Amino acid sequence: MTPELTLEDPKADLRDSYRELVREFVEGGEPLVPFSTRFPHDDFGKFLEHLSACARGEGLPPGFVAHSTYWLVLGGTEVVAVSNLRHELTEPLRREGGHIGYGVRPSARRNGYATELLRQTLLRAEALGLSEVLITCDKTNEPSVRTILRNGGVLESEEYLPEHQDVVQRYRVPCGPRG
Repeated sequence: MTPELTLEDPKADLRDSYRELVREFVEGGEPLVPFSTRFPHDDFGKFLEHLSACARGEGLPPGFVAHSTYWLVLGGTEVVAVSNLRHELTEPLRREGGHIGYGVRPSARRNGYATELLRQTLLRAEALGLSEVLITCDKTNEPSVRTILRNGGVLESEEYLPEHQDVVQRYRVPCGPRG
């Protein structure tokens, strides 16, 4: 029997598992993705309050939009992945960033969690009133490209970004349940 995967709002009782996820990224020398995993979390209560405020669009830095962070939780106890859903886009986010960013704990990869994380995050996007989202990724990030395609993504455009020395691809992905 496979343990249940649920998409949950961040909560205090998953603190240790979340911190372990962040530690795995750091110890592996990988960038923390999505960007909300970079928020300080020493004071976990304050961290959770900050995430809630971001979802309400409160206290955001200039150029930021309201955004919600979700955790994909395995068996009710292990945070295996994190997604961040921007409620709207700015012009810079249309170029790079898009509506949804996500990352899977390094030790939990190759289990289909990214596909499930994105599927469930798309349902949350639909609940916000979005019919489709823009998702961007580096062309060389083949696992992310496969995840986007598995969730119905259609390549819209690509552009070389000299500041990253890579090509960013932009995909349109419909929200809602998958057939």
